[in-house]
Amino acid sequence: MASSLAPDRSPAQQQMRVDHEALLLMLSYVEAECARLGAPEAARHAALAAALLPQIQPGGWGGPRRGLPQ
Repeated sequence: MASSLAPDRSPAQQQMRVDHEALLLMLSYVEAECARLGAPEAARHAALAAALLPQIQPGGWGGPRRGLPQ
């Protein structure tokens, strides 16, 4: 099975990207389930947690990040 990750990234960078994407998926699932169960505040907290995760730039983890002082 071919990976959608860029081949020029190190295995550690690839693993960090996979972990980041998995965490985002889990938080979105938790948000949706909380909303479905009628817990809007818990859903909002899950959404806020997902929003607070650092954004991964297309170039990887080492480059400058938007919104942070350089």
